[in-house]
Amino acid sequence: MTLPSLLIVDDDPLIRDSLRLILGDDFDIHLAEDRPHAIRLLRDMDSPPQLALVDLGLPPTPHRPEEGFKLITELLAHSPNIKVITLSGQNEESNARHARTLGAIEFVAKPCGPETLRTLLLDALRIQQSEQSGIGENRSLLGIIGNSQPIQAMRSQIELYAKTPYPVMIEGESGSGKELVATALKSLSGKTDAAYVVLNCAAISPNLLESTLFGHAKGAFTGATNAQSGFFERAENGTLFLDEIGEMPQELQAKLLRVLENGEYQRVGEATTRKSNARIIAATNRDLKLAVRSGTFRTDLYHRLSIFTIQVPPLRTLGEDKLLLLEHFKAFYASQAQRPPFDLDPAALEGWKSYPFPGNTRELRNIVIRLTTKYPGLKVDAKQLEAEFDPQPETGETGPADLSGEAKHVLQQGNFDLDELLIGYTARYIDAAMELAHGNVSEAAKLLGIARTTLYSRMEAVQKHRAQKVQ
Repeated sequence: MTLPSLLIVDDDPLIRDSLRLILGDDFDIHLAEDRPHAIRLLRDMDSPPQLALVDLGLPPTPHRPEEGFKLITELLAHSPNIKVITLSGQNEESNARHARTLGAIEFVAKPCGPETLRTLLLDALRIQQSEQSGIGENRSLLGIIGNSQPIQAMRSQIELYAKTPYPVMIEGESGSGKELVATALKSLSGKTDAAYVVLNCAAISPNLLESTLFGHAKGAFTGATNAQSGFFERAENGTLFLDEIGEMPQELQAKLLRVLENGEYQRVGEATTRKSNARIIAATNRDLKLAVRSGTFRTDLYHRLSIFTIQVPPLRTLGEDKLLLLEHFKAFYASQAQRPPFDLDPAALEGWKSYPFPGNTRELRNIVIRLTTKYPGLKVDAKQLEAEFDPQPETGETGPADLSGEAKHVLQQGNFDLDELLIGYTARYIDAAMELAHGNVSEAAKLLGIARTTLYSRMEAVQKHRAQKVQ
């Protein structure tokens, strides 16, 4: 029986040899020490490898991820069916996100246990085989529309994590479809009859959130005229989806952590310990790492919730998927309204493709609803379309005035560090530029309006600052 082929790219010969020894019984191993070597191997192979394990920090810049990013792009350009898992000793969330955006199925921090790595690779292989045999190709069941590389990578992650019992953290901007991802995880879990309970932590008053989650005894507080079960009980052996988890009060975070660690909780006002087997899926549009650093979100809870993480890409990064979503929602809402669908003229179509949709898919859907109502069966021109777009903020004299009030408030809180603020802004803009430029440093420098050498020096400054914080 032919073993599935696996390309391992790492500049450390000890790691390469160790991985070959650990994984050699399950895979046909091909080793490369850098990106050019990997490309040469690809070109010499009769058929592309089914799997690739890529270290992001490759020569000639082993302390930066650019070579690894380039290799992910080149691997998938060579064969879109390759399932790529990235390895890195630089455990930066921005690197993980960018690797997944480029098409990697997963990001694994070094050191990684051999069984964990083997399991990820075998699961990735099963997903690939299912895709090739047509199983799992009915994407409409997931409700996730799109053919772009980030969407395909996200679907692969959903399929990889769906049947595990561990928590999943879904991160993404408002309106990007995090709830669709949660529903897809439940749908593919194999527990078709199990409960699926949804709680938006931002929609419940903080003083009621605990009893909503865990239930309460009769007389536990004013108004508790009867005993009430909570969402953990309702979820039973199914799934509990905690949306906007970043809004959970700190005092409740400790109790949620206890459930995640040993399944135990108590109703409010009750001494009896109960058990829960519910699988937790959490979602947030906040930067929880920043919340952890600021002390508003528990570090241990964050790590328990983010055993697996799925980053929902913003719509502005999905290219032609904007058109697929347009056609999908046009047909749906025209059918629902029993009206002929509208159409966009060429200029409007260009405007649609260039608009960044800051409200993501939710905004796109609402625009389609409005256009369906206003222009059934008609051709929509650019002026009519632009009237539906959210005006983009303009820089002007009001900006500094608005910021000054916020700055005064922050300064009054104490413990302010201007260097920390500036390096944070620098890091975010560099990460955004690298994402838009798909890892191309020259293009990212153009977007930032600085020289390529300047960008390298500032990237090094950011990396040095982050390293100092870890120490």
